[in-house]
Amino acid sequence: MTPPTAGPRTLDRLRPAGWTGLAVGAALAASLLTGALAGTTLPVLIGTSVTRSGMDVAGIAAVGLTVLALLLPAARHVPGSALRALDRVRATADRALVAVAGAWLVLVLVGIMFRTADAFGRPVGQLSGGDIGSFVTELAGGRGLLLTAGCIAALLVCAALRLRDRALVQARVPLVAALLGLVTPAVTGHAGTHPDHQLAIMSIGVHVVAAALWVGGLALVLALVARHRALLDAVLPRFSRLAGWCIGAVALTGLLTAVIRLETWDAVVTTRYGVLVLAKITCLALLGVLGGLHRRRLAAGRVPVLRWAAVEVGVMAATIGIAAALSQSA
Repeated sequence: MTPPTAGPRTLDRLRPAGWTGLAVGAALAASLLTGALAGTTLPVLIGTSVTRSGMDVAGIAAVGLTVLALLLPAARHVPGSALRALDRVRATADRALVAVAGAWLVLVLVGIMFRTADAFGRPVGQLSGGDIGSFVTELAGGRGLLLTAGCIAALLVCAALRLRDRALVQARVPLVAALLGLVTPAVTGHAGTHPDHQLAIMSIGVHVVAAALWVGGLALVLALVARHRALLDAVLPRFSRLAGWCIGAVALTGLLTAVIRLETWDAVVTTRYGVLVLAKITCLALLGVLGGLHRRRLAAGRVPVLRWAAVEVGVMAATIGIAAALSQSA
């Protein structure tokens, strides 16, 4: 029997906007602290931070939605009473993926304009088509964003086809497109130009993939599955195994990336970038603890789960904002 949960409330509907605002605010504050966009005008600074953190939020949501499609059990593995809930969750996830992919693509295109303005030191309104063309063809960051847009466009097409008929596209295909869309700007940014090029590329790539699978998967399990006990019993063990590997990968690759970037241990506590790395590590450790406690509560049928989910996703949002600022740091 499904345990009773609180029905939707106005506050619950406003929480996603609050989480997004927290991610954007953390990105803006971290950018100012690290001087990632030093010399940039305030409108461009805000626009770059908003679009960069918004891209990360949308990308992680897209990964979570595609992971959820793989985590959900087949109809033959759930009791008859849960079939309607399974169909409803699948349909909601399919519709949401189309909307998220579309929003992600818009954020990338707008982000290209703000990044171009930052690169050329001009207001957005004074940019020409040649400026944007030069940015996306001559600079590594621009090429990365252009490739990201292509990956997201492919994801959007796959999502639209699956919305029409899931048999047209296997669930793994949009997952790969979403992960490539997230990884591409990361590995073509500061990691791609570091002296330890190959090691930095591998480290940041694994870090981004593992973090997206963990954070996105957990957020969508909580948002769409937590209220349906029969589905949760099938999904939670699968996700717990995935999350365990992801947390380990995030911790190890995050440490390796910090060592590569900071070069000396003293820099961890003597530089502003190092302080942000420590802040991110603290957030990730807190997420690991909260995630373990939350999964135990869900497995035991303890409620209300959404209140705990709000705290955990809030920490995730702050971590995403810090990561967005770090990705823009020199």
